[in-house]
Amino acid sequence: MNSSEACIALNMLPTMGPVRLRKLLEVFETPERILAAKRSALRAIDGVGNEVAEQIVNWEKTVDLSAELKRIQDFGAEIIIAQSPTYPRQLREIHAPPIVLYVWGELTERDQHAIGVIGSRRTSHYGAECAKKLSYQLAYAGLTVISGLARGIDTAAHQGALAAKGRTIAVIGSGLTKLYPPENAVLADKIRSGNGAVVSEFSMTVEPDRQTFPMRNRIISGWSHGVLVVEAGLNSGALITASQAIEQGRSVYAVPGHINAPTAHGSNRLIQQGAKLVMDASDILDDLQILLPEKQKIQAAPARPLPELGDDERRVYDAIRATETPIDAIAAESNLPSATVSSALLRLELKHLVKQLPGKYFVKLS
Repeated sequence: MNSSEACIALNMLPTMGPVRLRKLLEVFETPERILAAKRSALRAIDGVGNEVAEQIVNWEKTVDLSAELKRIQDFGAEIIIAQSPTYPRQLREIHAPPIVLYVWGELTERDQHAIGVIGSRRTSHYGAECAKKLSYQLAYAGLTVISGLARGIDTAAHQGALAAKGRTIAVIGSGLTKLYPPENAVLADKIRSGNGAVVSEFSMTVEPDRQTFPMRNRIISGWSHGVLVVEAGLNSGALITASQAIEQGRSVYAVPGHINAPTAHGSNRLIQQGAKLVMDASDILDDLQILLPEKQKIQAAPARPLPELGDDERRVYDAIRATETPIDAIAAESNLPSATVSSALLRLELKHLVKQLPGKYFVKLS
């Protein structure tokens, strides 16, 4: 048995967590020696009682290591342990680093320089567009965008990074064969087959639950130089990740949202409490440039230039605010007749410059 196999076995024990494993490694030095240890030696360690000692001694009764190794091989995954040179350096420094990382895809040296982009699952169009735009810029500038593959902001963050042909890592709160949410299986496949990887600390068949997501969140913040909260309500799990980032000594950034939008109350509160307000990727890059290798120190992606617009189109486009804007407000701001506004909006939609939302609201496309 090698170290990777021993770590997989230990990780599958019900009572074995990263904090307990660290204590065991301080005494036994290698995972193989932990599995070979006697009951008396295990019980002598602080935090290891009779139940844990029995599970370790009789691990083969609990863990089907051969079946797990076959699942890993059949899925095309790779195992990375803390002793591996490809294990993220930032992650190794946190209080309770994962015992193992199951990796579907490929990690590169560039992934040592990462930014977490997180937020609510239930997001507004504004929040999703901000996440996509900022992730595009950050990935274009050389940072790996890390998120959690969840609905809403996470999905937009991964999509933005992929659109920039940059790197993105999806850290999930389940085993690799239990991807959640199921509708993001296609996105996960795009990540692992392109510029990134899907990563989990859980064995292959673990189902997601309320405990696994906070554990996943500490990996997102711990792996990253900083965490960007794009849109989050007061009860959003993204705020827990932001708190973990602060505990881990990471920078916290937040995108301001509408003061009347419940989906932005949490992220706005973070700004009140000292998170750096972000309106453009340069706000983050200015902080993190010193951490990037010289070859990665490039500007964020430039804004897309507007095509030539007619006078009515320009007035209508300029009348659309940064957030969703109702058609009557556009007409009032542009001082144009309703029929002219409707015609101009249709032409702007055909040029992929604006998008119509339910209720005759319109937004600019980045």
